[in-house]
Formats: sequence, C-alpha cells, structure tokens
Amino acid sequence: MQKNVWELKQLASDPTTLDMYVYGNVEGDRYDFWSGETIESETSANHFKLELAKYPEAKNINVYVNSYGGSCFEMMSIRNQLKISTATVTGIVDGFAASAASFILTGCDVVKMYSNTTQMLHNMLNVTVGNSKQLRKAADDMDIMMVGNRKAYLEKANGKLTEEKLIEILDGETWLTAAQCLEIGLCDEVIAEEVNLDTAKQLVQKMNVSMQQQIDYSKKIAMQLKEMVTIIPKEIIERPIQKSNLEKLRELYKNKNSEVK
Repeated sequence: MQKNVWELKQLASDPTTLDMYVYGNVEGDRYDFWSGETIESETSANHFKLELAKYPEAKNINVYVNSYGGSCFEMMSIRNQLKISTATVTGIVDGFAASAASFILTGCDVVKMYSNTTQMLHNMLNVTVGNSKQLRKAADDMDIMMVGNRKAYLEKANGKLTEEKLIEILDGETWLTAAQCLEIGLCDEVIAEEVNLDTAKQLVQKMNVSMQQQIDYSKKIAMQLKEMVTIIPKEIIERPIQKSNLEKLRELYKNKNSEVK
C-alpha cells in the first residue's frame, strides 16, 4: 500500500502500537504574502501533536523514515515530543534519513536501519535578507542553534561520537552508511536484508531541486521587497495628489466665504 508523505495510524492487530511514516518533506505552517492567510501544514509539529493526542493509550510507536528532511524547527519539536512520550519509540530507516530527517531519529529509543540505507548530516541552512549586521547576527544565531542540534546527536550516540568528529561530519555534509551509523552510535541495529531504494533515490533527487527552488523564491521575494522600498516610479512622484470629495467641499466652502467677504 502506498504511504502518504506524513501518516500516523493505529495497528488493527495491536491498538497500543502506532506506525508513523515520515515520507517526504516536513514543514511548518506558512504565511501567504499575497492573500494574507496562514496555510496550515499537515506535516508540522503542531499537526503531529494533535494527531498523537488521539492515541493516549499508545505504548509503542514505530517511526519509519524515508525523507530528505525539511524544517529543522519542526523536526526539533517532533523529536522532543517523541523523546518525552511514555511510549517506546523505535525509528526505522527504510530509505534515506537526510538532513533534519536524521535529527528526528535522535528522539527514538531505538534506531534500526536496513543495511543499504543511509543518513546524511549537515549544518542548518537558512536564507536571510537584511543588512550586514542582520546577516552577521543570523549567522551567529545559527551557530547557537547548532549547539543544541549537536547535543541531540551526541546524546543519541551515548559516548561513541565526540563533538569534534560530529562537527567534521556536519561540516562535510556527510552521507553515512548503516554500518557507519552503528559504529558512531546513531543507529542501534542494522537489519541484514535490503530494501528497494528506488523511491528514496527519487526523494534525494528532489531534495536539491526543492532546496534550490526555496532559495530562488526567497531571492525573488527579497528583490521585490527591495524594489518596493527603494524604488518609487517617477510617474507616481510627479502625479498630483488626489483630493477626496470632502476636501473638495471644504475648499469650495472656503472659496465661497472669501467671495462674500
């Protein structure tokens, strides 16, 4: 059966067990600049919280991951919700756990990977618009946020990975095999059999396209805002200010009074 990008369902054979599928991009709610409306995301941390609340008796949660990532902010919240859950959480990589998708695995009690699957770790990516001070602050803020992200990976590794080695992995945007993840503590068990990675490969191919599209879109918005703020068309500057009907009546009344005097 084809699985949705995001799905949380209860097993018919065992009502206390939930299967959660993270298949695709995870993103939060977004604001539509043109309509002024907030568009709710069905892959957000808030949506996950509401869905999880429907199953208060859950004792086991299986998290299947085949994703190129998404919003680190959303993944961090989902990760922490899994972390504090009273249920036993098992992460199962059956494709690629790239970028923020690898981060969500740090909230699982046990992580299993099929032998031909991988994780990809890198530093946070953001598109920022502003002056030089604002850009420097944005970079400093991301450095601080990465301290927290590294802590999550190190907690999962449980002493098998040093922070120096982790920084090297993140800086290199490194792809790790299941065996390598097991060695450094980011995986607890390698499942000997292999899975079909055709779908996962398609997701990774989309990853670069999706990220580039987001960057291009942000650049276009930034340019439009810059033009709106700094460029006023000459015809608008030279155009006489239109008077309201009330102002015209006031002016007419004033002129009539002047004629009487």
